[in-house]
Parts: sequence; structure tokens; C-alpha cells
Amino acid sequence: MTIRMPVVWLWLLRVGGAVLGCAAGFGVAPLVRWLTGLVGGAPGPLRVAAQLPTVVAVPVLTVVGAGVGVWLAVVARRESPVVTVGGDRVLVVENGSALHVARDRVAAVFTDGRDLVVLGHDFGESVRVRVTDLPTDGLAAAFERFGYPWRGTADPHEAEFTGWVDGTPDLDGTAHSLLRERRNALRDKRVGAAADALDRLRAHGVAVRDRGGVQQYRRRESANGRAGGDEYSS
Repeated sequence: MTIRMPVVWLWLLRVGGAVLGCAAGFGVAPLVRWLTGLVGGAPGPLRVAAQLPTVVAVPVLTVVGAGVGVWLAVVARRESPVVTVGGDRVLVVENGSALHVARDRVAAVFTDGRDLVVLGHDFGESVRVRVTDLPTDGLAAAFERFGYPWRGTADPHEAEFTGWVDGTPDLDGTAHSLLRERRNALRDKRVGAAADALDRLRAHGVAVRDRGGVQQYRRRESANGRAGGDEYSS
């Protein structure tokens, strides 16, 4: 089963762009007059559009709006993750990169906020991907259909996450260095560098998530050492 962004959302972007463009055709002239009275001027493209007769502005801006809507739909579909669940593996494709996780390496699957998380038997995160555009009920149905251990919509290790403070003694120097690297990459919008730092943190035994602009972390051994570690048995 493949779970992707619902087609209806893509059509809403396309149609919504055309509708907004049409509305702009009727409203651009009053908007320019209001801006001129308020701040003494308006952006050049708006002034040009306001000079057009309404019978011309409406169809022109409708076409422009539709074009913008189509472009947004293409971008949204390209950037939205696609999750394929099969009897022997999970495949996650995001931004042109693919990640394959074998069925026998999956100990738990759940959503944590806007993220889909797949845990391995060592309690480390094999996958954490933002799935804002994917239906949670569709994800649950896909994993349950193939007998994966679906754990619902809360991280069973929620209490073990801690907001990262540089230099805190419960992390070693390597982990702090990688968290700094990831923080800086996210700040500079270097997506590839942030993903690379996250992969190295996972390999180092540290799970990381973002909450309110803060990196939160959980050490793998803290989960592995919990009493009742067999909670993930299928």
C-alpha cells in the first residue's frame, strides 16, 4: 500500500489559485487605491494590474492564479513524502531520497506529532519523517494490514526526550558537535547537511526531534535499559 498526499489537496491548490486570481481581478484596483491612500504607493505589478480594465484583468489574473496554483501543486507533491508499506519492507521516499527498512527490523511504528517514526529492536529510530500531508488513518491502516506493530499517535518514549542545551553532561562531545552542526544547518536552510547530521546522530545512538524550534534528544540506551523492554513484541 502506498500512502501519499491526497489528490484532492492538489486540486484544491490548483483551483484555489484560479479562484484567488479571479478575485484579484475584481479587487486589485480598490486594493491599489487603498494602499496609495495608506502608504502613498503600491508595488509595481499591482499598479500595472490595476490599470487594466476589469474585463481584461479578471481573465488575465485568473490564468496567472491558475498557473501559480499548478506550480504550488507540483512543488507540494514533490516535497511531500511517500510511504509504501509491504509485507517485507517499508519504503519512504522524500525529496528524491529513498529509505528502505526491512520488516524484521521494525519493532514499533507510530506518529509523534507531525512525524512518522519507525523504531528498531534496539529502540533507535530507523525513520522519522514529517508526514503533515499524509492521512494518519491511512498510515495506520497500511501498517496494520501487513501486521506491523502500530502503536498509535504518541511516542512511547515521550518522557525520555529532553530539550538540548549545549554542553549538558549527559551527552558526549560527539553528540554535542553533531547537534550544533544540525542546528546551524537548519538555521541556514541547508537541508542536506541537517539530514546528514541527523543520520550520524542516529548512528551514535541519539534520537532527535524538533519541537518549537528546539532540538529534543533521547539516548537509545535510556530506552533500551527500561524495565519492560519487551513492550514492542508483536
